[in-house]
Formats: sequence, C-alpha cells, structure tokens
Amino acid sequence: MKFGKEFESQMVQEWQKAYMDYNGLKTVLKDILRFKQRNASTPVASTPRRSLKRRMSLYRAFSGLTNRYRNSPRNNDEEVILVDAVQQDGSELGQYQTTFLKPGEIGGEYELLFFRRLDDEFNKVISFYKLKVEEMMEEANELSKQMDALIALRMKVHNPMMKFDKAALEKLTSNSSTRTKSGSLHMNVIQEVEMSGERYMDDEIKETVETSGVQKRGNGRKVVSIQGFRPASLEVLDHVKLNITPETPVSTLKNILNSNVALSFTKKELRKVEERMIKAFTEFYRKLQLLKRYCFVNLMAFSKIMKKYDKIASRKASKTYMEMVENSYLGSSDEVSKLMERVEVNFTERFANGNHRKGLRILRPKTKREKHRITFSAGFFSGCSLALVATIVVLVRARDILRSPGRGRYMENIFPLYTLFGFIVLHMLMYSANIFFWKHYRVNYSFIFGFKQGTELDYREVFLLSSGLAVLALACVISNLDMDMDPGASIFGALTELVPLGLLTVVILITICPLNIIYRSSRFFLLRCAFRCVCAPLYKVTLPDFFLADQLTSQVPAFRNLQFYVCYYGWGYFRKPSNNRCLESEVSQAFYFAVAIIPYWSRLIQCLRRLVEEKDVKYAFNGLKYFSIVVALVTRTGNELKMGMTTWKIMAAVSSGVATIYATYWDIVIDWGLLRRNSINPWLRDKLLVPNRNVYYVAMVLNVLLRLAWMQSVLGLRETPVLHRQALIAIVACLEIIRRGIWNFFRLENEHLNNVGKYRAFKSVPLPFNYDNDEDRDH
Repeated sequence: MKFGKEFESQMVQEWQKAYMDYNGLKTVLKDILRFKQRNASTPVASTPRRSLKRRMSLYRAFSGLTNRYRNSPRNNDEEVILVDAVQQDGSELGQYQTTFLKPGEIGGEYELLFFRRLDDEFNKVISFYKLKVEEMMEEANELSKQMDALIALRMKVHNPMMKFDKAALEKLTSNSSTRTKSGSLHMNVIQEVEMSGERYMDDEIKETVETSGVQKRGNGRKVVSIQGFRPASLEVLDHVKLNITPETPVSTLKNILNSNVALSFTKKELRKVEERMIKAFTEFYRKLQLLKRYCFVNLMAFSKIMKKYDKIASRKASKTYMEMVENSYLGSSDEVSKLMERVEVNFTERFANGNHRKGLRILRPKTKREKHRITFSAGFFSGCSLALVATIVVLVRARDILRSPGRGRYMENIFPLYTLFGFIVLHMLMYSANIFFWKHYRVNYSFIFGFKQGTELDYREVFLLSSGLAVLALACVISNLDMDMDPGASIFGALTELVPLGLLTVVILITICPLNIIYRSSRFFLLRCAFRCVCAPLYKVTLPDFFLADQLTSQVPAFRNLQFYVCYYGWGYFRKPSNNRCLESEVSQAFYFAVAIIPYWSRLIQCLRRLVEEKDVKYAFNGLKYFSIVVALVTRTGNELKMGMTTWKIMAAVSSGVATIYATYWDIVIDWGLLRRNSINPWLRDKLLVPNRNVYYVAMVLNVLLRLAWMQSVLGLRETPVLHRQALIAIVACLEIIRRGIWNFFRLENEHLNNVGKYRAFKSVPLPFNYDNDEDRDH
C-alpha cells in the first residue's frame, strides 16, 4: 500500500483538516517534476549526469579511510535550506520558516512555493498538536481532582466513623505497613493509603506535581501528574456533590428539583462513581492514543514528503529539515507518552487490583476482527432467501393462486402478518447498505452513534441477520401458503394460522434474550434506545435516540401490523378467519390511527425536550414539522370517519400537502445540509464525501418523489384492479423504508462533517463529582 493511502487510513477523521496536506504537497512536487522535464537540455543529456559525476570522482583528492565519516563541516555548495523558528508576540510556540538558498536556479520559484506550503502545513500541525496536548493536561488535572474525591469517598464508605485530617494521613502514609492492634481501621483503607506510594514511577516522572496536577519545568513544558492521586483528607467531601446523569424517569424528576445530589456515603453510590471514573479513564486513554498516533503519522508524512523532494529535485534537504522537525515540539515532546504510562499504572492500581493485564484489557479493548464464517453464512442465507422467493413465485403461477377463491381472505388475514417481517428485513438491508457506504467514505458512524468499541456491527453482520430472518419468514410463508389458499384444507386452518405468531414469538424472544448470543450488546443497545424513545420526556435525548425515533416513523405500517396481531390472535379471529372483524371494529380503528401517531408524537416530545435543554429555536421548528404530520394523520382520520365530507377532505389534503413540503425541505436543507446558495458545489454544500456530485441531485429528487408516495399513504390508499389494497400499502411502505435508508446516509454524512468542522472526535463523559468552586485546592 502506498503511503498516501496508508496516511489517510490512519487519520482521525474528525481531525483530517489538521493533518499535513500530503496530497497537496505531492501536487507541488509534480509541478516541479514536470517543469524539470520540460526544461531538460537535450545536448547535455549525451553525457549522463551520473557518469559525469563518477568520472569527476576519479580526480578528487583522497580523503583517507579513517576520516570519511567524521563530523566535518558541511560544504556550502550542498546547503539547500535554512530553517529558523520565528518568535511571534504573545505566542509561546514560534512559527517555523524555511529559507530556500537557491531561488535563482531554473525552477527555483516552484521549489520556493513548495517550502512555503511545507512551512504552513508544519506550523498548522504543530499548533494543533500543542493545543490538544494542553487540553489533555487540563483534563488530567480535572481527573486528579476527581480521584481525590473518589479516594476520600472510598475511605468514608469503608469506615463511616473515621475522620482523618492531614496529619493523620501523613502518619498513615509513612507507616502504612503497620497494623493497629485494635483493628479499627478497615483493610481497604490501609490499602488505599499504601497505593499512594509512587513505587512504579521513575525519578523523572516523580518531579511532577502531586495533587494540583500542573507544573512547568525548566524547558517551559507543562507536565501533569495524574499518577499519584494521593489520598486527600475527608474534608474534600464537604466541597463536592454527585453529578450522576439520571438513568431512570424517577431520577429525572428528582433532578428537576435538584441538579446535584448530596453524598450519602453508600456502597451503591461508590459503585456508580467508580463506574463513571472507569469510563472517564478509558476515554481519556483513548484520546491519548489518538493524539500519539496523530503525532507519529504526521512525522512520517513530513519525512516521506522530504524524501520525495530530494528525489525529484536532486537535492539533499531532507536531513536538515527533519533535524528541525525532530527538535521541534512535535518531535521532542513526551507529555503524551508519560501521561499514558501514568494512566496505565494508576488505573491498574486503582481499578484492577494491581492486575496489569486486566487493566490494559480495559484500557485497550481489542479491535473487532472480520470473521470468514460471517461472510459465508450471510452468502448462504441470502442464496436460500432467493431460492425461497423463486419457489413462492413458481407456486403462485403453477397453482394459479391469484385467481383462487381464498385470495381475498388470505390478503386480509395472512398477508399483513407476514409483511411485518418483510418491512423489518428491508429496513435491515438498507441499514447494512448504509454501514457499507459509511465505511467506504470513512464516516465515523461508530463514534457518532456512541457504540462501545469492538461491539459495533459490521455491514456483513447486519446482512447476516436480515438474510437469516428472511429465510425463516419465507419458509413459514411456504409452509402454510397452499393450506390457506385451499378451502378444502380447513382442518389444518387453526394450526397454519398460528405459524406467523410462532415466528413473531421467536423473534421477540431472541431480541430480549439475556444470554450472550446473537450480538447481545447490540440487541440491548437497541432495546435501551427504544425504551428511551417511549419515555422521551424523561430522558436526555442523544443522537441514537432521535435517530431510532426517525426510523420508527418510517415503520408505521409495521406497527399497524403488530396491532393487527393483537386483534387477530387476541380476539380469537384466527380460529374463524372468514369472520375477521379487526378492520371494522371501532376500537380497532381507533388504535389503528393511534399507533400511526405515536412515533411522530414521540419525536415531537424529543424536540421539545431538546428545546428546553439547549435553548435552540431550531428544535422548535423541527417539532413543528412532526406536529404538522400528526395533524395530517388526524385530519385524514376525520375524513374517513365522516365518510368523505368535502370539508374534511379539503383539510386532509391541505394538511398533508403542508406536512409533505415542510418535511421535504427539512430533510434536504437541515438534515442533509444541501441547497446552499453560495456553496462551491452548486446548490449542494462546500464539503462532500461522495466524489460524484450527481449522487446528491438524484438523492434530492428521489426524496421528493418518495415523499409524495408517503402523502398517498396519509390520504388513504384505494384498491386497484391489479393490486389488492394490502399489497398497495406494502409497496408504499417499502418505498418509505427505502427513502429512509437514503436519508440515513446523507444525514449521518452531514453529522460527520459537523464533527469534523469542530474537531469533535471523542465522547463527552460526565465526571461523577461537582466541586463547589473551580479554584485549585491545597492539601
């Protein structure tokens, strides 16, 4: 693999603008190469340069055998560049400037341009790196303060009667191995004091500060110590309050009255604090890893580009420039490496009982490996699905089932039961395609959704689940297709009618199964997000929550099919399908429309919650969009109940038209970020991930057309001579699912670009303690 592709693959996508522009500098070098090729002198070329150099070496003075590799002064003729650090006013870090010593030579202006661009890129990289290191230092300081409070809380929880002061702590620290005869001190407390020793730290690391966290050395660099976390006095607990994000509706209601929870010194409280600190340390360590990788790949990029310059320009400038790079802050700073060492040591001591391997396993989760059996199984099940579809088509044509007397009963009773699985399978296939294209265009979907590292599903795994469910559903369709279409096989009627219910039961049991099978972490993540959607006002709305709620709005026919399951089997109509009255019952009709409104209402409540919390009027307009859809559904219901009265028909048409136009505009302009008038890409946006701009225009047109199909579903579908009403509903529902799949890609692409623009590459982990004031405390 060429370095350019390797360089791109190693990038933190949210920081890609802060990396060295390797391709841009390569373009400048290509210009230099083309200029040299155009201006090559053909008469002189008869004597090759290499042979001339070799011939001249025959007459060069002999330098001896022992002095060849001594550090002799450089020949001025070989000097190509000079690099100086220019100090700017108010800046701790100077800007590096390269002076090209041979601008008068042919093509020198191109080389001069190259070094100017190179200096700009290097200064950009070093400034960004310096800024991120300072952020890590500040976060390390905050983690130190949090650990002070955690250790004090541990001491208080393990022995509630103890009251230490500073003198007592110093005494215990100096004599931590001595046990009291009375046994009043809990063993865990002694272990906490013993862990305050820095026995794993070398002398250089110990020169850092102890509890304040930040100190300047002689060379001006900041060094932060998070490794000590020395036990603070219990007085710390008088200045902190718990800051635990509400996890239940009850705790959310309590949080409205009081945002900070007072310490109660319980083991349950301590366990929650430790869990939060483990997450904070894990995310902090991941930040350090990415920052270290950022430094390494940029150093490699500068080295590679200078070697290319030497080769193209026939110079020897890379050594001089790389010496400057190695001596700069980017090449010589070691704060990140030392912070990583301290985090490893202290995390192992504090949260892994000294087990180094266990501690590193938590801090460094293994990356997920692709398994060949997943690919094989997905291909096998997809092949089986296609074979079953072909079998169904052959059965329908061979037995002329479409003209059978039982066609209408089958379409009204059994077809809605199976289309539920068809909607789910299609949505999963679209999601699998979304993941494939997100990965292809390097959209960091795992970070955006907040998946735990190593547990996110790949597109092959989602495709495997969808194809497996498709095989089960199609097999069940074939198993009772002939029986339901044959009026003479009534003796098996009750048994065959239970096949869809059995399949639904299996799917639900697998989804909620607590055993660690079939991607348990992903199943529970889905269930947790679904529960938050149901309890929308009582939970803080995150991107996975409202993203899932948007998916549910496109699955209204599936929810109606679930409601049909309850009616069909709950009221016993499956025993006598010919007497099915589910669609005629007033109670059933009320639930039929209520089920359609619930997903949009949940999304509306989420918008209102975000409006209250974030005070952004954008969420008010977004909530108004969902409210317009709810109004359209209600007026359509009134139109049907009033038997097509003109007033209700006009209201339904107007409200549906307004909702369609509003939703289409919001999809394209707000969610996708397109139709920017002053964009460098006409009527798109400045930054695009898909190289072919026509894809975006086609997507916008498809979104409009498919929204019109959705409008037909709102206004009500009528049976056609060719298609049954249930078949028409299923087709329109599939079109809406396809529209949602297209929407998913561009919506997450826009979110990814927003994170890139703001350099947001990490999850924000709330810390467990809030201090009364932000001033540094003296211990």
